[in-house]
Amino acid sequence: MNEGLYIQGISLLDFARGPALRWAVVVFVIGVVWRLGAMLLYTRRDLSRPNAASAPGGVKALLTRSAPPHELEKDIMFQHYSGYAWHISMFLVLLLFAPHMLFFKGILGFGWPTLPNLFITIFTVLTMVLLLILMVRRVTNPVLRQISTTDDYVSWFAAFLPFLTGVMSYTHITFGLRYEDMLALHFLSICFLLVWFPFSKLMHAIYIWPSRYKVGAAFARRGVRA
Repeated sequence: MNEGLYIQGISLLDFARGPALRWAVVVFVIGVVWRLGAMLLYTRRDLSRPNAASAPGGVKALLTRSAPPHELEKDIMFQHYSGYAWHISMFLVLLLFAPHMLFFKGILGFGWPTLPNLFITIFTVLTMVLLLILMVRRVTNPVLRQISTTDDYVSWFAAFLPFLTGVMSYTHITFGLRYEDMLALHFLSICFLLVWFPFSKLMHAIYIWPSRYKVGAAFARRGVRA
């Protein structure tokens, strides 16, 4: 009988959802606060006379720059809509899958309605398929391949792995491992994502709003449309 995997006398699952997850969250929070704080505090002193108020321009940029200009839409339509689709699916799976909600409830002390497992399965498969398509596009498109860095590939892996291990845990496709050990690998993949997130291009998920506001505000100050 498979007795499972152990690390220093404790099961892999207890390690993954205990010390590993706690330290991953600590690294994630410190990393995000450090990088976000550095971005917000770094401001060059502009001695020029402002042509307009900057705050309205920042707000306008937030509201209007979530979609590409009409002139560029035809060239990046797939990238645009597939990006929105997998991000939305990811957050639906993260927040509206019942076991995930219960996990957050144990931390926050309150829960919320969830989606039926069938819908979560559909969104999970959709997310994985879109991520795979985007990776194939990256490695087959000459321009994308040329501008891609190690960060792009590791970030893709860090985003994809929790879905893969989550599906394998949910469907009990464990390739000889105990269910508890596959669930531990799911937690460890999340730990890897949390640790990698603040120091990679994945930070765009947090950077996008304050950076977009700063650019819009700076352009508005100069009297230029962002």
